[in-house]
Amino acid sequence: MPETADLLPASRPASFAGTASPTVSIDLGDRSYGIEIGAGLLDGLQEDLDLPHGTSALIVTNDTVGPLYGAAVAEALGKRYPVVHTVTLPDGEEFKGWETLQRIFDALLAHGCDRKAVLFALGGGVIGDMTGFAAATYMRGVPFVQIPTTLLAQVDSSVGGKTAINHPLGKNMVGAFYQPRLVVCDLATLDTLSAREMSAGLAEVIKYGPIADMEFMDWLDASMDALRARDRAALAHAVRRSCEIKAWVVGQDEREGGLRAILNFGHTFGHAIEAGMGYGVWLHGEGVGAGMVMAAELSRRLGLVDDAFVQRLVALIERAGLPTKGPVIDASDNAGRYLELMRIDKKSEAGEIRFVLIDGPGKAVVRAAPDALVREVIDACCA
Repeated sequence: MPETADLLPASRPASFAGTASPTVSIDLGDRSYGIEIGAGLLDGLQEDLDLPHGTSALIVTNDTVGPLYGAAVAEALGKRYPVVHTVTLPDGEEFKGWETLQRIFDALLAHGCDRKAVLFALGGGVIGDMTGFAAATYMRGVPFVQIPTTLLAQVDSSVGGKTAINHPLGKNMVGAFYQPRLVVCDLATLDTLSAREMSAGLAEVIKYGPIADMEFMDWLDASMDALRARDRAALAHAVRRSCEIKAWVVGQDEREGGLRAILNFGHTFGHAIEAGMGYGVWLHGEGVGAGMVMAAELSRRLGLVDDAFVQRLVALIERAGLPTKGPVIDASDNAGRYLELMRIDKKSEAGEIRFVLIDGPGKAVVRAAPDALVREVIDACCA
């Protein structure tokens, strides 16, 4: 894995002040697809969007999102597909496992869905990940479309083809790389999110600045109040710019052989928080928020960034309504428990934890750090 991932101005995606196109493209050759961004896009499912052809459609949603949008999506898809089915799953990270995944397969088989069935993931990151994994494995692969209804899913988990379920010992440890045919980000669905879910999504927006685009971080500093107030124009820009950066990175490194690992800034610590606390106690974005603080502090102690940068990032995370202190997940040896969980992280190599760190503003590096130093950071950054 390359040690550094520096998105220099000559090679990074166009600056945030560039295109205002509602479509962001992911360039993966014959598996390329678009990310449609706008308000009211669910109304266009029946005719305006380039959906895959199929013999049937299966909408996978949860018991929170389904009552809000399920009927409208089913009605729209009914004008595109001969038959439309829906399976409704329980809502929550704690249900992202084999038993819930099996309910998707049960529905596909019970309805006699064949290889030309199309799956639609209507919900947040949990629904998107599980639907994608089901699509990757049902009859060895059927097409699917992402319809993310949370900010976190729109700017991160719905884009790039990572699909997975959790294992009790580690988050997203069982899965596959499998790209959707289309991603439909309807900004109107963000109106129904709780304030906590909005803040969790902002964690995945914030991460793009320190790792790739300090101009975007400047914009986030100036626009955080508008984002938390759900200003539609601000949200459109935040979603578009986040998707532009992720699309560029995924186009360079689809299967996380090197560069793509930088998108996990804050996630090594964050995933340990989620697993250690029990899935669903902390939202994913909350873990990432505290995890970014830990990763930034580790970067500072390694001499990669200065105090001012860390303080600026912590202030931005706090303004987003996110925790800046990690929880104590083991009162007897908190740092030891964090280290134990982080050794299961997918970036670890031969038991050595590799962290995404900030090697100067706008530049990420993936490297190991001494356990003793990591312990100091955890002790300093946990409540």
